[in-house]
Parts: sequence; structure tokens; C-alpha cells
Amino acid sequence: MKERIVGQVKRVNGPVIILKDVNDAMMMEMVRIGEQQLVGEVVKLYDGQATVQVYEDATGICPGDNVYGSGMSLSVELGPGLIGTIYDGIQRPLEKLMGASGAFISRGLNFPAVDHEKLWAFVPTVEVGAIVHCGMKFGTVVETDRVLHVLMIPPSIAEATVAQIASEGAYTVDDIIVTVVLPNGKEEKLTMLQRWPIRIPRPVAERLALKQPLITGLRVIDTLFPLAKGGTVAIPGGFGTGKTMTQHSIAQWCDADIIVYIGCGERGNEMTDVLREFPLLVDPRTGQSLMERTILIANTSNMPVSAREASIYTGITMAEYYRDQGFHVAIMADSTSRWAEALRELSGRMEEMPAEEGFPAYLPTRIAQFYERAGFMKCLSGIEGSVSIIGAVSPPGGDFSEPVTQHTKRFVRCFWGLDRSLASSRHYPAISWLDSYSEYLGDVRSWWNEHSDGAWQLHRLEIMELLQKEVRLQQIVKLVGPDALPDSQNFILEVCALFKTAFLQQNAFDLVDRFCSVEKQVKMLSVILDYYQKGSEAIAKGVPMVKIRRLKVVQEMARMRLTIGNDDMEAIDKLQLRLERSIDQLGGIYEN
Repeated sequence: MKERIVGQVKRVNGPVIILKDVNDAMMMEMVRIGEQQLVGEVVKLYDGQATVQVYEDATGICPGDNVYGSGMSLSVELGPGLIGTIYDGIQRPLEKLMGASGAFISRGLNFPAVDHEKLWAFVPTVEVGAIVHCGMKFGTVVETDRVLHVLMIPPSIAEATVAQIASEGAYTVDDIIVTVVLPNGKEEKLTMLQRWPIRIPRPVAERLALKQPLITGLRVIDTLFPLAKGGTVAIPGGFGTGKTMTQHSIAQWCDADIIVYIGCGERGNEMTDVLREFPLLVDPRTGQSLMERTILIANTSNMPVSAREASIYTGITMAEYYRDQGFHVAIMADSTSRWAEALRELSGRMEEMPAEEGFPAYLPTRIAQFYERAGFMKCLSGIEGSVSIIGAVSPPGGDFSEPVTQHTKRFVRCFWGLDRSLASSRHYPAISWLDSYSEYLGDVRSWWNEHSDGAWQLHRLEIMELLQKEVRLQQIVKLVGPDALPDSQNFILEVCALFKTAFLQQNAFDLVDRFCSVEKQVKMLSVILDYYQKGSEAIAKGVPMVKIRRLKVVQEMARMRLTIGNDDMEAIDKLQLRLERSIDQLGGIYEN
């Protein structure tokens, strides 16, 4: 780093410091404060002064301390070695920090994000004399058993000619791998490593339409409120409603290639559980550790507040890097409410005019900037990749009308609202089928109908109508009791109760029920709707509802999520046939 003094400390206000005698500092430039070289970022320039937010504990900074400029924005290192690593909010590897300072991070420590001494087996994919352009692949490295890391021409090089390229062999990320000649005759030497400013989205060739769903294995999500690959979703819920567990389940079972988990301002003990459990989770596709396709960013509530604000940008920049390689990446941000609280604290210390509930007036803009970096993209190399954002929101007291939840709803197209009453009754995932919605239904309809022989759209519409009818009938039951309803309406309550326990409820710890394939979801829903149709016809013939409810096959239906595996669809077909025969026999008895 070039040692140039850009100013001196004038005033210290927690993580926000004011500089004086500022001469050549740049906006958003990364700086080092004092002799301890604490990391900071210039966020405001005015009249020979500057405001810097410090990403470490600012204790000990004194007026008059020198501030050194770096000449570049706060950036992350991108290259082989990111997968399986645990970082803090500004991409410092926590394991190396712990090795240097113990359980508590000392100030001023700085380690490279990736190992600069490790040798990687490089395989070239272009030859000398080839014309290359930004985003084009020039080699590959096996990063993990699951991830083949693609080395790309950086976006800063529009077009060039390969003058020299390393032969196949082992190299570090600092070794010069390829030398290219620009159209103006200038040479550029490239390594495996790139740097990219975290607040600037990586460029793409084109934003594509969303057509494929992100399959999570959770029935209430995939069937009722699907999320498209490249889409955005908010998971709001109060304390204890299951936001983190839902994200853990999605991280393990969704069909994304890479997982980026951002623990943004969460409690230390909860983040500790994440760091202990993720390496133990088994990737169902490979049978190996889930960490072989996961990047963790841990920025707990007791860490510097400025780093919490930067953590989600650090995570999404790394996600975009793997998207550019053709991977489908899912980001778990837990939680954006803590990130918004960091914005509020920094804004207050900078004496900015507060808006609703003390949040800065630019809160909606920042939320939009984050979620707009999701998408299904055609990358500069011509291949396709996606970034899907699953953001947890922690509204105080579970109040969905607070600013962060309301502004987030403006910029996401999917909403999985967690219900405290469901969580209290041990119904997990506690996603409310009344408060939740998905605007991706039209986008993924073709895919779902193709994988369900056209049944998904009609079946989903039918069950949602039944759930709406149940709400109205429950209001009547509260006033006059269930005995006042005819069997035809009581049967709607019965079918909806069965649907909630046999379909919507899912046990993340059960070996059979923790993941549900698309085919099993479609068949389970078909059986339940067939039960409603056949049962309604039997009731119209005079069969008492209690007789239908006591059928042995109905009890088997209630347990089918636990007893029938994803590879045994014939068992569900047989169950449906027995159900139809049993109800037809009842109807025949009462008809005669």
C-alpha cells in the first residue's frame, strides 16, 4: 500500500472520525488510521475536512493521528480459496485472526483473504495468440470437489491478445499466469487474483427473465410461494419464529451451486452455532461437508458497527464473482434489520437528519441497491449464472409495519412471513399461508407445469381457495360453534387441518421429511385434493363426515410425509387408489 498522508484526525465520535487538513483523499477511499493502521473508509468530503467510518474498534485514536490513503475503494480479494473460509465483515479470515490474537480480535490485524502461499493446480484453456475479452475464461483451478474455479479476464480489459500463458502446473495466486497485449500495445500481467470494490456491482452482459424456481425441498415454499433463481425474498419474523432455521434448511437442501451465508449483527452464541454446525452438515449431493460449497461471513452484534454495514456488500460481491463463472449462488442475509440498525447508528453519529424511527432518509435506497444486485444474468463470457437473495428481517416485537420490513417489501417479489402463533404451536416452518405471497408464480409456471403434467397451477389455486374459505368458516365457528355448520363446510375445515399437518408442516430433523422432492410434493397435494373431491361427493350422497374422517387410509395420509420416501412414488399412487376405493365404498353403502 502506498504510504501517503491524506489528513489528520480532528475529532473522534465512536466509529466515526473527522479529519482535518485533507488534501488528496478520494470519496469512498479505503484509509488506514494511526500507527495501528486501523481500516476505515472516507464517506464524506467538505472544506478541507473528511468523515471516515472505521471498521474496527476506534478506542485509542487521538486527535492529530495521521491517516494514510490507499488509493482504492474498500475492495475484496477474489480468487481460489474463498470457498470454505469464514470471514468477518471486511473479508478478514477469522481463523487466522484467532490464531494471531486468540478469541478476541486485536486491532490493526490484517491478513489476506486467500492463502497467497498455497499452490493451485492450474489448467490453461487458451493459447498464445488468442483474442480474449472481459469475462472470458483463460484457465481453471479445482477449488473443491464440488467447485471448478474459473479464472477470468477482469472486466477492466475489454479486448486483448494473449502474448504468454503459463503451462499446466502448480502456482500461487500471486504468480503471473497470463500476459496479454492491449490494442494500444500495452502489456497487462494477470494472476489468479482479482480485486473488486464491494459497493459497485460487477458488470454483466444482460439481465435475463426468471424462469427456473430455486427448489428448496420445503413444501410450503416450493408449492405455494416459490422463489425463482435470481429472485429476492424477505423472511420477516419475531424472535424465535425460525428465521435462522429456515435459512439453514434452505442452505443445505436448495439446488444452488454456491451458498454465501452472512451473519450480520446476530447474537454471538447464535453465530457460534452456525460456525459449528455448517462444517458438520452433509451436502446431500456429494455426501461431503457443506462447507465445500459455502462461504461464511460472521459479523456478530459485538463487532464494530461499521463492519456490520459493509458485510452484506462483501458477501454479495463474492457471490457475483462466482455467478460470473456460471454458478447459481444463494445468499442468506441474517439479518438485514441489524444491518439497517448499523446504518442508523452511523447516520446518527454523522449528525444526519433522521427519518422514520430514526433510520436515515436513504434507507430505502440502500435496501434497493442491495436487492437489485440479485438476478439471473448472461455474464460477460456469454454463460449464464444467478444470484438469489434470501434476506431475514427481524422486526421489533414481530411488527411487520416497521420501516425495514415495509421498505424491503417494496423491493422484493417474494414474502415468507413467519407467524408467532404457528411457531408457538410447534408448526415449522412457521410460514404463514395468509400473510405470505410470491410474485414469481407466472415466471415459474411453465417449469412447474412441465414437471407436474400441468397439475401444479390448478392444484395450487384450488388449495389456496380452500385455505381462504377456511378462514371465513373459522370466524363463523368462533361465533356459533362447529355444530352449526353443515358437514360439507365442516369437511373443508377437516381437509385444511389435514393439509396443514400432512403437507405444510415439515420436520427438519426427520431423515425422510427434511427434504421433499418436486415429484413427491405434486403427488402429496394431488392425494389431499382428491380426498376433498371424493369426500365432498360422498357427503352429498349422505355419508356422515365422521365416517370419512375415521377411514384408516386417511390416517395413513396424515403420516405420508414421514413414511413415504422421495424415491417411492408408487406408494403414494397406491395410497390414492385405496383412498378412492374406500370413499366409493362408503358412498355406495349410503346411496343404497
